[in-house]
Amino acid sequence: MVPGDEFAGLPVQAAQFRTTRWSVVLRAGAQLGSAGEATLALEELCRAYWPPLYSYVRRQGHSPEDAQDVTQEFFTRLLADHSLASVHQSKGRFRSFLLASIKHLLANEWKRATRQKRGGGALHFSIEEEIAAGHGRHELLNHLDPEKVFEKRWAETLLQRVLDRLRDEWEGKGATRRFDDLKPFLIDGRGSVPFAEAAASAGVSEASLKWAVHKLRCRYRELVREEIAHTVHSEDEIEDEIRYLFSVLAD
Repeated sequence: MVPGDEFAGLPVQAAQFRTTRWSVVLRAGAQLGSAGEATLALEELCRAYWPPLYSYVRRQGHSPEDAQDVTQEFFTRLLADHSLASVHQSKGRFRSFLLASIKHLLANEWKRATRQKRGGGALHFSIEEEIAAGHGRHELLNHLDPEKVFEKRWAETLLQRVLDRLRDEWEGKGATRRFDDLKPFLIDGRGSVPFAEAAASAGVSEASLKWAVHKLRCRYRELVREEIAHTVHSEDEIEDEIRYLFSVLAD
């Protein structure tokens, strides 16, 4: 992925911090309520960021089948009626809340819990089906402890969502092939071939290609901010979370 300093100095539109998925959940928890809007927001976050939890459980030594069971049970409990009452604003970042919660389940409840059939319960998605569809990388990283695996998968999952959103935007403009041509300059920083060679192959000027890449990187940065904003409580946390995210990927 693109290193954090790739975006240093690039202009990014400073959109006002708006109500996001995680702030909706926190607000409902602080009010000891489980409003439908908050439940839907939490389910959307869970659907988006289950791979880090699954990878964490696998790195703890559980088999793929058990890890699917644990992750599915975790979300089923989390999304149960009135579960939001236990969510407090001091929880801060969504990733921190998830990690603390899965630790609690594994340490205090899972061994005594009745194993639930995967794909059942109150969830609207199945962890087993997501894995079978190829969504998520869950190979073990033997040189990393479980928390580092969780953080690395979190970062990878978030940036993959950003790339998917970016590609969808270009696809909506009928420019999917153009996006595929430009993406190497986003992923590899300088791209796999020199600008001049890539521009000649695409039939555009080198200056035009560089401007297109510049705009792509700016939009990528905006989407990274938007995606992270959905998982933090306040605007003040966004930049710190961006720096942390890229530091995790650099390890």
